[in-house]
Amino acid sequence: MTRANVISLGEALIDRMGPLGGDPAVDKPVTDCYGGAPANVACALSRLGVNVSFLGSIGNDYFGDQFKNLFTKRGVNVIGLHQAKSLPTRVVLVRRDLLGERTFGGFIGDKGFGFADQFISLEKTIKQWPLISNQTQWLIIGTIPMASENALEAFLWIIDKALNDGIKIALDLNWRPTFWRSEMSKNPGPSIEEVNIIKPLLNKVSLIKLAKEEAQWFFNSFNPIEISSMLPKKPSIVVTDGANAVHWLLNKNNGSTNPIKLSSIVDTTGAGDAFTAGLIYKILSVNLDKISCNQCEDIIKFAIGCGAFVCQGIGAIESQPYLEDVNKLLSTHKGGIS
Repeated sequence: MTRANVISLGEALIDRMGPLGGDPAVDKPVTDCYGGAPANVACALSRLGVNVSFLGSIGNDYFGDQFKNLFTKRGVNVIGLHQAKSLPTRVVLVRRDLLGERTFGGFIGDKGFGFADQFISLEKTIKQWPLISNQTQWLIIGTIPMASENALEAFLWIIDKALNDGIKIALDLNWRPTFWRSEMSKNPGPSIEEVNIIKPLLNKVSLIKLAKEEAQWFFNSFNPIEISSMLPKKPSIVVTDGANAVHWLLNKNNGSTNPIKLSSIVDTTGAGDAFTAGLIYKILSVNLDKISCNQCEDIIKFAIGCGAFVCQGIGAIESQPYLEDVNKLLSTHKGGIS
């Protein structure tokens, strides 16, 4: 059995993509793409050659079976993959504007009992953890499992166990109000109650990747140095801003790196997850405690390349790059990064 350098914990689901400018609930054609940030990160890391395990729950249905096949084909360790017998794999309705930028709508497939990703079995996880965690360096998490009481117990157990085992934790904040609220809300930001649920998690992680608007909502700042100083572990912070510069603090090194300028963008779904995978891929080969500023620049540029590559195809997983794809893209667009 291949040991994991990385565990990716959380949701695997289906992104139902509507036509550009259309509504996936009513407009045709639609394209069903495998997704969910932790699943995307696991597949992206595996394609880059990292030993990675996925830990989460999918439905015992067509989509669940196909997802399991995809993980296996990609070489992702599936020992921690649970299949809920009576709950469906979640299908998320994803709108894309005419420029390929996406927003998340509601879900379909729920029969009133929830979705499989909301039910990570603590009992199974406790039994499987020794098989998954040996030699693991990083645990990658998001916040979506915290929106479900049924997933939260296992989620928090895994985090505490990882810390006890000396595994570093990377958090992609990934705030998605659709998962937290039973009805659509005009307010995209988190409520005080939602912030208070998530905040204790921020005190446990070594690395936080978040979007600029998430930084403003949770920290009232998008300055990585200021954000890190607010937290007890003084974590590394990476703040992305779509097509604008990435601001970062890795250990005590900080800077700003411009994006790659693509001639066309097909779909931005999964770009942030590919960025996260590229970030972790590079960090695995360095000692963060002794990292130089030049190494930091190299890490961020590579992560940007991973995210940009995904924007050239539809969906989060099928368009993910191999190592040579990223290197070629970075070589081609040297003038677009500074």
